[in-house]
Amino acid sequence: MDAADFIIVGAGSAGCVLANRLSESGKSRVLLIEAGGTDRRLFVQLPLGYGKLFYNPKVNWLYKAEPDPGLAGQRDHWPRGKLLGGSSSINAMVYIRGHRQDYEQWAAAGNPGWGWAEVLAAYRAMEDNEAGADAFRGAGGPLFLSANRKGLHPLVADYIAACAAAGLGYNADFNGEIQEGAGTYQMTIKAARRNSAARAFLRPAMGRANLRVLTEALVTRVLIEGGRAVGVELRRGGELFQLRARAEVILAGGAVNSPQLLQLSGIGPGGLLQGLGLPVRIDNPHVGAHLSDHQGLNYTYRVTVPTYNQELRPWWGKLLAGLKYFAGGRGPLAKSINHGGGFFRTSPDLDRPNMQLYFQAFSTLIPREGERPVLTPDPFPGMSLGLSNCRPTSEGHIRIASPDPLMPPKITVNAFSTDHDVQEMLLGVKYLRRIAAQPPLAGLIAEELRPGPGVATDAALIEDFRRRAGTVYHPCCTCRMGPEGVVDARLRVHGVEGLRVCDASVFPNIIAGNLNAPAMMVGWLGAAAIQADRR
Repeated sequence: MDAADFIIVGAGSAGCVLANRLSESGKSRVLLIEAGGTDRRLFVQLPLGYGKLFYNPKVNWLYKAEPDPGLAGQRDHWPRGKLLGGSSSINAMVYIRGHRQDYEQWAAAGNPGWGWAEVLAAYRAMEDNEAGADAFRGAGGPLFLSANRKGLHPLVADYIAACAAAGLGYNADFNGEIQEGAGTYQMTIKAARRNSAARAFLRPAMGRANLRVLTEALVTRVLIEGGRAVGVELRRGGELFQLRARAEVILAGGAVNSPQLLQLSGIGPGGLLQGLGLPVRIDNPHVGAHLSDHQGLNYTYRVTVPTYNQELRPWWGKLLAGLKYFAGGRGPLAKSINHGGGFFRTSPDLDRPNMQLYFQAFSTLIPREGERPVLTPDPFPGMSLGLSNCRPTSEGHIRIASPDPLMPPKITVNAFSTDHDVQEMLLGVKYLRRIAAQPPLAGLIAEELRPGPGVATDAALIEDFRRRAGTVYHPCCTCRMGPEGVVDARLRVHGVEGLRVCDASVFPNIIAGNLNAPAMMVGWLGAAAIQADRR
């Protein structure tokens, strides 16, 4: 295989943006390498099809975290995308950029160029917001965003009204001037199809002669000579190959795979690498450390009005939903299940929201025999109120368990390992019940099914969320950006020339909200830094 100027490892949210931006001028040859395959699959393109991808090894790494005391000893399921588009091709498509102060923290941690002003400009340039442009939102960019204001389940209006009655007002745009409030989520959906990073950024660039996309190829290590990254070794079709990069190697594998690959390449905690018989090129204890993730859970209710359960459980309901979708791009299959949401503060003393809400006119407590809960709704009308923490203080780590690149790394989450996170979640779940108790919803609720009214004391509530909570699939910070981290503010790996990391692993701290939008933004600004450094 011929050499390229840039080798990008990972065709996920950031990698697709990088491939588009770095190949745009036609001056550089770009090679994008993806361990998975194509995104041209029905359940990838079908918005509600992501339930079918949750346990599909053809498109999903299907990681398992280590047993976690904070989650009652359970091993949490960690789906991560293994196909073009990465996790943007299997996620729930909610588009949230984060709170402005989250990014001000990035800059304050010694990362010039990553404050709110620079990040906002990048978001506005990326976006084609269906609701239009203003001082905070962009239009005409490559990433179309559905406003998600039509075809909503009627219960969404009741949910928003209940939030207002609980003191949380309506917010028409969580990505606008103010994040706090309740409303509907914008979605990465375009013309009733998933608008992943692959569709928005990679597919339009794949016709360029200077961009090559290599799928079904697992990069096993970065080749380093004389303190400089010069290429990668990869496994494809049972054979090993080495590819050279004339300019740079850029890791965009995400919060799990980027630190894994650095460690396999001899960059990471020296004791860990030595214990596995790997040469230590750069002893950096921050590689794989500082793992942050949002933890969440649902409170589930039986209700007295129809929900999507009645539409999507029986075979004839599935058939009707399919006809609505394929005949006109309508119905529940054309959307994510998270129609409603919001952000709130567990204390008025806080300067910004610290909890995120999710509303689903849908419930999945009772799977059919042999099926996973995500596949089949309950045989009664049900709804779910969910929440996740925005800025947990608990930290975990990613560490390779073997020098074999085919072995998954050990994911240690340490969920709810700080009293701050426990007390915050306790206040959060109490607020869920406050919302459910308001007249717009209370009159429609027949009973609380999970956790149930018998779970009432603080100790019982804590025991419940330790037992039922889990990741909401937002890992980050494992190759943290900063003077004492893994990469500098230009995303260059400390101590190695010609090597960068550009994905959610470089976040200095976790942001409030879903991480797909920030990961794409990191790809956008990362590409700008790479191009500027070449001039």
